[in-house]
Amino acid sequence: MSEETLLKFPCRFAIKAMGKTTPELDLVVVEIVRRHSPDLTEGAVKSRPSKGGNYTAITVIIEAHSKQQLDNIYLDLSSHPLIMMVL
Repeated sequence: MSEETLLKFPCRFAIKAMGKTTPELDLVVVEIVRRHSPDLTEGAVKSRPSKGGNYTAITVIIEAHSKQQLDNIYLDLSSHPLIMMVL
């Protein structure tokens, strides 16, 4: 049984994670994504604090190779206690 997706792999894909601003949030997100996509390139990670600075949104651009890879990244990110939301 094949899983349907509109994506054609491999492709560039943006993963966004948000959480309360902490010194380790960026490191946690990068470490989790790197487990599934070890070939992160220079400039692949961007952080943006919320207007009040209480929350941070982190975007990581990866070269995605399968739907399963993306599912695994989302599962690991969403199960981490520092991460409130994954898009």
